[in-house]
Amino acid sequence: MTRIEQTADVSPSADIGQGSSIWHLAQVREGAVLGENCNIGRGAYIGPGAVLGRNCKIQNYALVYEPARLGDGVFIGPAAVLTNDLFPRAINPDGSRKANGDWQAVAVTIGQGASIGARAVCIAPVDIGQWAMVAAGAVVNRDVPAHALVAGVPARQIGWVGTSGQRLEFKDGCWQCPATGERYEQLGTGSMASA
Repeated sequence: MTRIEQTADVSPSADIGQGSSIWHLAQVREGAVLGENCNIGRGAYIGPGAVLGRNCKIQNYALVYEPARLGDGVFIGPAAVLTNDLFPRAINPDGSRKANGDWQAVAVTIGQGASIGARAVCIAPVDIGQWAMVAAGAVVNRDVPAHALVAGVPARQIGWVGTSGQRLEFKDGCWQCPATGERYEQLGTGSMASA
């Protein structure tokens, strides 16, 4: 059953997947697509045409600006921001107010199962690989490989994480998850894959 709180502002042209919940004061704009079983927290914003996969969780006051693309099972922490403008200005060089046609939106793309920590900022255009984890407060200004753990301003890789979100340990010649026992191998591109 889909749940939309009375104080939420959901465009009639948004496509809301079955079983999704949209909480108090959240806004889902025209043309946005939410997969099944998404959870949109209080005061969160989903921009026009943004696309969320199934089982995404957008925490309170997070801002997902269009044309963001989120894979299945993506977590966006409280007050995190996915930007969309390379050259943000309110006005054009001639002093006139910028209109929609005066700039081109660029996307943050996030792979399946990845997590963005509280108050992190992802500066578009940027791709965050599947199962990657961005630490709270980080500022991501370049692509993040699959399974990478990044932190800081600007964000830098500090380790690897498995599908459980726990940091991988190098043991017996390969990377392993201490929670699940899953084994991973490092690819030549600098990302991880299940072994």
